Amino acid sequence: MEGSVEASAPSPNGQPVLQLRDVNTHYGPVQVLRGVNIEIHPGEIVCLLGGNASGKTTTLKTILGYVVPTTGDVLLDGERINGAPTQRLVEMGVSMVPENRRLFKRMTVRENLELGRYLRRDGSEVEQDLDRVFTLFPRVKERLGQRAGTLSGGEQQMVAMARALMARPKVLLMDEPSMGLAPVLVEQNFEIIKHVNQQGTTIFVVEQNANMALSIADRGYVLQTGQIVLSDSAQNLLNNPLMREAYLGEL
Repeated sequence: MEGSVEASAPSPNGQPVLQLRDVNTHYGPVQVLRGVNIEIHPGEIVCLLGGNASGKTTTLKTILGYVVPTTGDVLLDGERINGAPTQRLVEMGVSMVPENRRLFKRMTVRENLELGRYLRRDGSEVEQDLDRVFTLFPRVKERLGQRAGTLSGGEQQMVAMARALMARPKVLLMDEPSMGLAPVLVEQNFEIIKHVNQQGTTIFVVEQNANMALSIADRGYVLQTGQIVLSDSAQNLLNNPLMREAYLGEL
């Protein structure tokens, strides 16, 4: 694949573009996240691994402002964003590819892509990014007039990624990108994620498929019952015998 989606400027002073600092999160009296510390630096792919009920979804919800930490901070380029509304986060540079894609299935592919850029006012640059997205995802260009709900699972994932990239994010969040895809499409999807990153987009992947996520990531964190129990380079995590003990899935 050729072409790129232009990346935002790197964070000043080498600080993380996205950071969770000593985050504790509760649902009522139930504590779900316990002292979570995560850093994502510009240009990285960082993965968050964990089984069901490990706290992965709550971590994403805390970043996106759906849940406000009881204590601790979520920082974007060093600015505290605890509980910020979604529109504000998109304006600041956070974009999301949700679990199961969640496209507007009755709308066309083109209309779904237009929703990704709805907060942007730089019309000429939007057109440039659209061209780059079409270079990354030629199949998306072929399906522009088609209703999103009629696409295959792999094609829907491409549209979801293209839609998120149209916001020109500083950091792209991905929730379980392997879910619901055939194994051959999972491999293809992660190759696309890697390529998008190589073109300059910082990516935070929340995923149960440890082998696949670590195969493309720079670093990883392992979450178990709301606590980070391992954090290291992706290669070191792949080679770490504690992974099977700490991580509930099979490597």
